[in-house]
Amino acid sequence: MALAFDEYGRPFIILREQEKKSRLQGLDAQKANIAAGKSVARILRTSLGPKGMDKMLQSPDGDVTITNDGATILELMDVDNQIAKLMVELSRSQDYDIGDGTTGVVVMAGSLLEQAEKLLERGIHPIRVAEGYEMASRIAVDHLESISTKYEFSATDIEPLVQTCMTTLSSKIVSRCKRALAEIAVKAVLAVADLERKDVNLDLIKVEGKVGGKLEDTELVQGIIVDKDMSHPQMPKRIEDAHIAILTCPFEPPKPKTKHKVDIDTVEKFQTLRGQEQKYFDDMVQKCKDVGATLVICQWGFDDEANHLLMQRDLPAVRWVGGVELELIAIATGGRIVPRFQELSTEKLGKAGLVREKSFGTTKDRMLYIEKCANSKAVTIFIRGGNKMMIEETKRSIHDALCVARNLIINNSIVYGGGSAEISCSIAVEAAADRHPGVEQYAIRAFADALDAIPLALAENSGLPPIDTLTVVKSQHVKENNSRCGIDCNDVGTNDMKEQNVFETLIGKQQQILLATQVVKMILKIDDVITPSEYC
Repeated sequence: MALAFDEYGRPFIILREQEKKSRLQGLDAQKANIAAGKSVARILRTSLGPKGMDKMLQSPDGDVTITNDGATILELMDVDNQIAKLMVELSRSQDYDIGDGTTGVVVMAGSLLEQAEKLLERGIHPIRVAEGYEMASRIAVDHLESISTKYEFSATDIEPLVQTCMTTLSSKIVSRCKRALAEIAVKAVLAVADLERKDVNLDLIKVEGKVGGKLEDTELVQGIIVDKDMSHPQMPKRIEDAHIAILTCPFEPPKPKTKHKVDIDTVEKFQTLRGQEQKYFDDMVQKCKDVGATLVICQWGFDDEANHLLMQRDLPAVRWVGGVELELIAIATGGRIVPRFQELSTEKLGKAGLVREKSFGTTKDRMLYIEKCANSKAVTIFIRGGNKMMIEETKRSIHDALCVARNLIINNSIVYGGGSAEISCSIAVEAAADRHPGVEQYAIRAFADALDAIPLALAENSGLPPIDTLTVVKSQHVKENNSRCGIDCNDVGTNDMKEQNVFETLIGKQQQILLATQVVKMILKIDDVITPSEYC
C-alpha cells in the first residue's frame, strides 16, 4: 500500500493490487473477445449437417459422452473464458426455446465475429458494425418469412411432420433409423398435443431407456413404463382391467413425531403390540380392497410383514415409485394421488386396461408397463440400444425431434434446409445493402458474407469443394429465382431441397439469426476487459 495526498492535503491509499490486474482496452480487447468466440465456433463447425463428425467428451470423473448435439458439447466443455461462456449460453438458449439448431447458431455467431474483425481492422467503429448487423438481421428475418411455406397437416395426415423430424435426425448417430424414430416422435407429440390451442406439453412424454436389444426395438408405449417390479416375486405379473390406488403414504404403523420409548416387560404386552400392528396393516390392506383396488402403487417402501400380507390378500403392489412417475401415472390412468388412507375412495382410483411386468434378456431387469389407460394423454418412448452412450445420444436426438414437431404444431411454417435459406437470405441482404447510404452498408454486406458460413460448413463436412459448391448453388438461386436450392450433402443428384425433403421450421431459423446477432452485438460493444490477477 502507498499513501498519497490530494490537492487539499487529505491522505488516500493507493492499493497495489490494482497494478496486478491485467487489462485489455480498445481494439485489443475486441480482437481477444472475437478470437475466443471464433475458437468455440470452430469446435462445433465440423459437427454441422448430416455428415458432421461427433465429439467425445470425458468428464472429470471418467464418464464418456459421444455426441454431435451443439448444446450438449458446449455444456460438457470446461470453458473458462467469459466470452466463450456467452457462446455456451447462446447455444443453451436456442436449445431451451427451439430445441434444434444449437450447432448452427454458434457457427453463425462465429462467422459474424470473423466478418466484424475485418471491418474493425478497416477502422469502422464497432457500434456502426453492431447497428449494421441489427439492420441486416431484420432484413434476413423478413426475407425468411417471405420464402417460407405453410405446411398443412392433421391428426390423420402426419407425413409433413415426419419429414421435418427426419431432417433433424439425419445429422445424428441414429440417422439409419430416422424414419421409425421420427414417426415415434410425431405420434408421441400428437398424443399429448392440444391442436385447438396449438399447445404441447412435452413433460407428458416420458423418455425411458434400457441397455440391450437394438435401436430398431425402440417403441412408443401408449401409457407409462416404470423401472420397477412387483414387490413380491409371487404376485401376478399381468393384471387386466386394473384399478390402481396411487398412494404417497407408507404401508406402516404411524410413528409419533416426538421422541418416544415403549417399555415391554411381559410376553403378553409384546403380543398385544404385535397384534395391534398386524390389525393396523390388516385395516390398510382391507381399505384398499374395499374401494375396489386391484393394484397398489406406493411412493414409499413397506416392510416384509406388509408385503406378505398384501400377497396373501391377493393385492399386487409396487413400491418406491418416484414422485414424477406417480404424477404421470395419475395423469395417464385418470386417478388421484392419495396422501392418506382415510381419503381413499373408488373415484380416486386410476384405470388401466393392462398392467404387465416385462423382463429383458437373460438379466433380472424387469419393468412395469401400464397400458391401455383411461386417458392416453401421457405416453412413453422406450429406447433400446447396444450401450449406455448410444441410449443417451438417442434420447438427445429424440428430444430434438420432439421439439421440432412441437414447433410445427405451434407454427406450421417451414423453410427449406441444406443451407438454402441462408443462401437466399445472403442474396437478399446483399441486395438490400445498396439502399443504405451510411457506413452500415459495409456491415450489412459482411452479414451477407457471414450467412454463407452455414452452406460452406455443410459442403466442407460432406467432402465437397466448399467454394465451388456454394458458387454453383448461388448462381442457380439467382438464375432460376429458386430459393429451394441447397447443398447436396447426401449426394442425391439434385440441389432442390423440396425434392430431397429437407425442411426446417421457420421459427427455429429466425431464432438462430436473431440470437446470433444479439450475442455478436454484445461482444462488439465490449472495449475494456479487466481480469483479476491469478497470483496474489
